[in-house]
Amino acid sequence: MMRRSPVLLTVCILGFVFLYAPMVSLVIFSFNESKLVTVWGGFSTKWYGELFRDPQILQSAWISFQVAFVSASLAVVLGTLAAYVLMRFGRFRSRALLTGMVTAPLVMPEVITGLSMLLLFVSLEQFVGWPKGRGMTTIIIAHVTFCMAYVAVVVQSRLSGMDQSLEEAAMDLGARPVRVFFDVTLPVISPALVAGWLLAFTLSLDDLVIASFVTGPGASTLPMVIFSKVRLGVSPDINALATIIICIVALGVAIATFQLRRKK
Repeated sequence: MMRRSPVLLTVCILGFVFLYAPMVSLVIFSFNESKLVTVWGGFSTKWYGELFRDPQILQSAWISFQVAFVSASLAVVLGTLAAYVLMRFGRFRSRALLTGMVTAPLVMPEVITGLSMLLLFVSLEQFVGWPKGRGMTTIIIAHVTFCMAYVAVVVQSRLSGMDQSLEEAAMDLGARPVRVFFDVTLPVISPALVAGWLLAFTLSLDDLVIASFVTGPGASTLPMVIFSKVRLGVSPDINALATIIICIVALGVAIATFQLRRKK
C-alpha cells in the first residue's frame, strides 16, 4: 500500500478548507435571525420565508431556468452537428473557418462577446425590425452562441474515441447515413450529449456578463438580481438562496455518483 505524505495530506486538507469553508459559513448564516450577516442573532428560518415571498427573486429564477433550458437544448443540437461535421466530413473547403468559429467563444472574453452581441441586435432591429428590443429571446441567442462551443468540444472528444467500424458495418448492411447517425452514432455519444447539456445549462444559468449586455427591462436573470442586491450589501435572504442552490447541486452530484456506482 502506498504511503501518504503528511505534507501532501496537509496541503490537500487546507485546499478543501479554503474551497468549502466559505460555503459552510454561508449556509450557517442563512439561518441567522439577525439582518447583519456577520453577527449571529440566533437560529431562525424566517429568511427562507422572506425569500419565497420575494416576487423579484422568484421571477428572475423562473426566467433563468427557462433561458438555461432552451439555450442548453439548442446548444446541444448545434454543437453536436458542428462536432459531427468536423470529425466525420474530413477535409473540406472552409473547414478552418468553421473550426475557428466554433472554438472562438471559448477564448473570447465575455465582455467582448456581450458587446458584439448587443451591437448585432441593435443593428438587426434598425435594418430588419427584429428582435424588438432586448429580452429573453436575445439572451437565449447569446447563450446558445457561446454554449454550443463547449458542447462541440465535449462531443468532438467522444467522437474521436468512437470506433468508426460500427458506423461502417451499419452502412455495409444497407443503412443510409441519416439512419446510421440516429441508430448507431447518437446512442454511442449519448453520455457526451448529456454532459454537454448539463455543462451548457450550468454556464447559461451562471452567466452574468453577457446577459447584462443583451437583456432588457423585465428580463433580469437570477445572477443579475443577486449581483444588484449584493452591491448594496449581502442580506440573509441571499444566503438562503445560495444555500438552496448548494443543496440542489449537492443532491444532483449525489444522485449521479449513486448511479455510477450502481452501473459499476
